[in-house]
Amino acid sequence: MRTDLFRALMASAATLGCGFGVTEQAFAQNANTAPVQTSEASGDTGLADIVVTAQRRQEKAQSVPISITSVSGQALEDSGFTSLTDLQYVVPGVQYDPTQGAAFQIRGVGSTSFDFSNAKSVNVVVDDVVMDAQRDNGLIGLTDIQRVDVLMGPQGTLFGKNSTSGVIAITTNKPVIGQFSGTAYASYGERNDRNTNATVNVPLSDQAALRVSAFALGQDGKGRYVVLDRNLGLVSEWGVRGKLLFQPAPSLELVLAGEYTHHIDTAIRVPVGGPAGSTFAPAAALTAAQIALGVVPGPENADSADGSLGHNTTTNKGGSLHVNYEMGQHTLTSITAYRETSFDNDTPADLLPRNVYAYIPFNSGRLKTNKFSEEIHFASPTGGTIEYLFGAFYNKLNAKQTQLQWGTLGTPLLSPAGVPSPTLYAVTGAFDPITKAMLGNAVLFDATNEAAAAFGQVKITPARRFSVTFGGRYNYDWNSQTISYVNIDPRPITGYSPIFVATGAGPTEAFRTGSKKGGRFTYRIAPQFTISRDLMVYASYATGYKPGGVAFVGNRYDPYNPESVKSWEIGLKSELFDRRARFNLAAFSSKFTDFQATILTPVSTGIGGFILASAIGNAPGLRSRGIEASLMVKPARQITLGGSVTYTDATFTDYVASPTANYTGTRLTNAPEWQASVTMDYADEIGAGLNFKAHLDYGYRSDTQTVTGAMLGDILAPAVSNADGTKTPNSTYSRIPGYGLLNGRVSLAKLDGVVEFGVYARNLLNTYYSTGWQIYGPLGLLHYTSPNAYRTLGAFAKINF
Repeated sequence: MRTDLFRALMASAATLGCGFGVTEQAFAQNANTAPVQTSEASGDTGLADIVVTAQRRQEKAQSVPISITSVSGQALEDSGFTSLTDLQYVVPGVQYDPTQGAAFQIRGVGSTSFDFSNAKSVNVVVDDVVMDAQRDNGLIGLTDIQRVDVLMGPQGTLFGKNSTSGVIAITTNKPVIGQFSGTAYASYGERNDRNTNATVNVPLSDQAALRVSAFALGQDGKGRYVVLDRNLGLVSEWGVRGKLLFQPAPSLELVLAGEYTHHIDTAIRVPVGGPAGSTFAPAAALTAAQIALGVVPGPENADSADGSLGHNTTTNKGGSLHVNYEMGQHTLTSITAYRETSFDNDTPADLLPRNVYAYIPFNSGRLKTNKFSEEIHFASPTGGTIEYLFGAFYNKLNAKQTQLQWGTLGTPLLSPAGVPSPTLYAVTGAFDPITKAMLGNAVLFDATNEAAAAFGQVKITPARRFSVTFGGRYNYDWNSQTISYVNIDPRPITGYSPIFVATGAGPTEAFRTGSKKGGRFTYRIAPQFTISRDLMVYASYATGYKPGGVAFVGNRYDPYNPESVKSWEIGLKSELFDRRARFNLAAFSSKFTDFQATILTPVSTGIGGFILASAIGNAPGLRSRGIEASLMVKPARQITLGGSVTYTDATFTDYVASPTANYTGTRLTNAPEWQASVTMDYADEIGAGLNFKAHLDYGYRSDTQTVTGAMLGDILAPAVSNADGTKTPNSTYSRIPGYGLLNGRVSLAKLDGVVEFGVYARNLLNTYYSTGWQIYGPLGLLHYTSPNAYRTLGAFAKINF
């Protein structure tokens, strides 16, 4: 811990607070959101006034000068989605890439990487705590959620860590003193689709309350391991969360929170094949063997003939302490958090029984992370000519992973007599480049990401209709990583003791450890002008920063530089027809310098083959620009309609990775040009003490690609030859056509809201799509599928007490 610098940053926060500020933690809600407060002027046919906590203080969403989409917990429940990653189907402008490290993107931009020193471009923040661990999506199980707020564009001034693309902020429900209440929910549908959860709020005294929620959910996948007769694509999650609220005095509030959650899935890549004789197709004999076992490779195949079960497991546990102390009209807040995560992947890559064919039958990784963070900030009262907030932040994340990849790389593991191969290639092992001695049969990564910051903001309102907010933050980061090689006992994994042969040399000892450190000041300026009570226009200029790191790719050490962004945004927020309609519009343009890009790079096995590794490096130029619009209408008391659309042009403007990899002018991966959503909610009394409720939502995204390169229309087209002698790879094989998902829900509920029961449909039109594509050496073209790519019908019941 860099305690000296941390103390200095804490001390300097006051100075920053006097001169800089930015509206960062802005929470609003769109048509998906349940009303928070209804305006008396509009009556029961008008839209609700949405109360938000922009700048860590309450204010109307329509007064916040930033592009935000917020989804209530009820709206998420109505959609039928159960995972945070499904937010991409609900909020236009949000994407999630399950391949190459798995991460969120906003406005088409985000980094997906297996490198452990790489910071996220989109941070997930749960109850004001940044969830920055690698392979951690931030939240398992969408239970007892108050709302999810998506902040578009560069963020970080008030969020604890800089996010160059945006922030997904999740707020869970807080205990209520003096109230005993609870909710129980259960649903069941096709393919064993199930979701059971319960929440109880218990008053402990007139000063304390406890809130506990537990959940168990999941779904069987559409695919099968045909040889093993096991499910492929299964997802199963369970967990428990708790919050203890204590108010020993009117001016002091403490909230102690904790959780333990668990996730397991068998969402493993399956064969697609490809044109015969191309690099996308495996040998004809391999395809014939799969077909003989009942697996026909193709773009909609969800099955595998692999003789070993693949799965991923994630466990999260940790807690936080929030302390709020009212000092007169000022507020002092402290947020202390500790969290541990583990991610275990066992994903063999053979596609056939081991006595028929094997490639990498033993492919396992064990990742452990732990983090500590502390944030403290001091806020002025609201409503004055000058409002201010300043604070300091510290975060330390440790990550350690062992990874082993052992295989025959193309011959059966077992002989016809059942005898295992006496020799295995250790793809993740290495030999010393000088002595040629074996360094180990597996690789060990040990990374530490440490950050400290001071931040501040001030909002000045010199006139009743005009205000301007200034924000500033100084960050300093220390990122380090070590690569080493270890010998793991193979007997518990393979059942015998083979001889290992490394497929390549490791780096020399001097290049097995690397570090990057440095600081950057970022800022934001956001003027806004209130034309009338129902119309506001704003502009924003923001800079962002993401620290550099260390990448070990292809058995070599490779540092990369910090990423920076300059972003413009102009917008309009309006309410029309006596608040029966709400229309918001924003245009943005972000220019990134030294964007931390990840590409698939062939790494030689040393024996004539190759595997694809995720290489991270700096792309000198990247641009993301577009328009976001949303409309919410309440034509009658019973009906609420909403829609939103996002156009994004996210393109590399300068990125020559090598003479054979010029990505200039190509689109970012998993970045659709168009995303849109439409929602409809209807609720009305039908007699007999019952309410009839109906919900429909439709989300659309245009085509995307999952591998960086040119889209040439023909997957067999050669790379594009450029005038400067470079080539642009053809990535047409990774194209995912545009698609839309329609979800619905119909229910009956008692007027007092105690009981509700009904039916639901997820992906009602049974629209199929893939989520990612890979070329995996001699296995050919593979892809990933999702349970959401198939229609799911079911029923549910809910009890409130």
